Amino acid sequence: MLKFIENPYLHEEIVTLIIIIVFFLFKSIIGKIVRKYATVNQALEHRTNLIIKYINILLGTIALTGIVIIWGVEKNQFLVFLSSVFAVVGVATVAQWSILSNITSGVILFFAYPFKIGDIIKIHDKDFPIEAEIEDIKAFYILLKTKDNEIITYPNNLLMQKGISVKKIEHETSEFTD
Repeated sequence: MLKFIENPYLHEEIVTLIIIIVFFLFKSIIGKIVRKYATVNQALEHRTNLIIKYINILLGTIALTGIVIIWGVEKNQFLVFLSSVFAVVGVATVAQWSILSNITSGVILFFAYPFKIGDIIKIHDKDFPIEAEIEDIKAFYILLKTKDNEIITYPNNLLMQKGISVKKIEHETSEFTD
């Protein structure tokens, strides 16, 4: 029992355990909140799971950073590590800005949710206006079906940039379906 009390890392171990418990607690609570929000707004299960996954990655990153700091990694070493990670992520972001933009737009669309599957929308684009029924909403794009049964994949980031008119359809027969 005396060796347990004399453990020089006891404080770090306790704080690490607390961080891990708080991480799982937040993960559970936020997951329930997002699922409740999704149920109220009739969001698709795969979209809900995707949003929860993004939030869990963020929480895990925060928890891991906290644990690294607790265990005494020197600030200079930690800052060098973080700057290296951000440099790599920055280069990847510049190379893949479209993917990150679509993911961010997908998260915004999940919470703002101006439309749902089955709605007919009109995208006000002067060069390529579209009026179509929403077939599916994905993390990076939405699938639209026109009157001519043409399937269009429309990126979420462009959807956020254009004006949109929404014609709500509540389980009626769509003018776009056969």
